[in-house]
Amino acid sequence: MIGKIIGGMFGFMIAGGAFGALLGIYLGHQFDRARSGPITGGQQQQARDSFFHTVFSLLGHVAKADGRVSSDEIAQAEALMDKMSLDSATRKQAIELFKGGAKPEFSIDETMQDFMRVCGRYNNLKQQLLNYLIALAMADGELDQSEQDVLAKIARHLGFSAALFEQFIQMIKAQSQFRGSHAGSGRPSKDQLADAYRALGVSSEDSDSQIKRAYRKLVSQNHPDKLIGQGMPEDMVNLATEKTQEIQAAYELIVENRK
Repeated sequence: MIGKIIGGMFGFMIAGGAFGALLGIYLGHQFDRARSGPITGGQQQQARDSFFHTVFSLLGHVAKADGRVSSDEIAQAEALMDKMSLDSATRKQAIELFKGGAKPEFSIDETMQDFMRVCGRYNNLKQQLLNYLIALAMADGELDQSEQDVLAKIARHLGFSAALFEQFIQMIKAQSQFRGSHAGSGRPSKDQLADAYRALGVSSEDSDSQIKRAYRKLVSQNHPDKLIGQGMPEDMVNLATEKTQEIQAAYELIVENRK
């Protein structure tokens, strides 16, 4: 999107008129695609390695943020490893990364700088990283202030504003209410319906088309093929698949209620 805007402005100034603007927008679109499209070969492997190392290191750091690693947080990290079907060597590596992130000398700044250098242009990967971390921090049912402070720092490194970070937290909290659920024929309670709107990051005042657009955007952000194409390890797309199911359940609840 940025490329299109800049390209359109320069095209208009240099070539003049509508043709110049259209030419600039086309070139800007190609720039945007180059920034956010799939990566290949060595770059893809580098992105996979970076995402894996960053996720498990930061999981350990967030878990220790409130002074202790709870049994719920350990269980959440182990559940993630189970879903990934890691072999013994890779599981051991994940555990070591988790422990390393919990150490006092661990540096968020260095870790995030390395991650952004490799994966910073891929918004879906950045969103997924934050999803993993917020989900772990909320594993014990609440978000401690020290955990939220660490997550906010990570969000700033990822380029997310404070307002957007707060919205992510509210959306993930609401989405978790739809884990393993499906829209039913019964009329939902006000709280359930409010959670459904929050899960999609929309309001009950929004139109059907606005809500559908938000739903499709969230599904696209969590699409396994797109995430794998941007460098997410194939074994790590399970959370995104679960997230899609939660989003779909929330959307179906809204649609059924609006009928």
